[in-house]
Amino acid sequence: MRVTKKVKAEQIAILECVYGGTKPELHFSSAFELLIAVILSAQCTDKRVNVTTARLFSKANTPEAIAAMGLSALEAEIKDCGLYHTKAKNILATCQMICREYGGEVPADFETLQKLPGVGRKTANVVMSVAFHYPAIAVDTHVFRVANRLKLAVGKTPLAVEEGLKKAIPREKWSDAHHWLIWHGRKICKARKPACASCPLAAVCPSAGVE
Repeated sequence: MRVTKKVKAEQIAILECVYGGTKPELHFSSAFELLIAVILSAQCTDKRVNVTTARLFSKANTPEAIAAMGLSALEAEIKDCGLYHTKAKNILATCQMICREYGGEVPADFETLQKLPGVGRKTANVVMSVAFHYPAIAVDTHVFRVANRLKLAVGKTPLAVEEGLKKAIPREKWSDAHHWLIWHGRKICKARKPACASCPLAAVCPSAGVE
């Protein structure tokens, strides 16, 4: 099927109808806690991250407190989160940088966020969108897969998909649509066995029943 602007609008409308009001699964109570949770979420489920951050944040939930822990203690706290050596090193360096250069506050600027160790485009978009309520679309594996299958945005890289989604989705819906696509990817449009038979988007999806 040919995915026209009209079809894309229908896809977006269905996603909003089904997933409207959904929120991030990660638990956090500040921009800093969200930043750390998203860094920890690389190649790790949100449920596992929530277990890890509940333990970590009960002991240290500010850049000053985590920086004071030191690398070994931080590694011990996040060891069950995967890739913990790299994550601990980046988190510690990020906390030190926030304390040293930004007065202990997470910078509310997209380009500045990406200067923090371990913070790429996706993480910066999540923080800008969720913590600072700035219109943004973070492309994780779910968003990348669903966007390409729907042909809502086609691209071989997360950046290409992000740019395509920004063209297809009204700016005021960018941040919400990010969550709609994630939840659809988790619940229906799974990587190995998408549940096309029960998918509310099947009628407007060019990939329905293909995989």
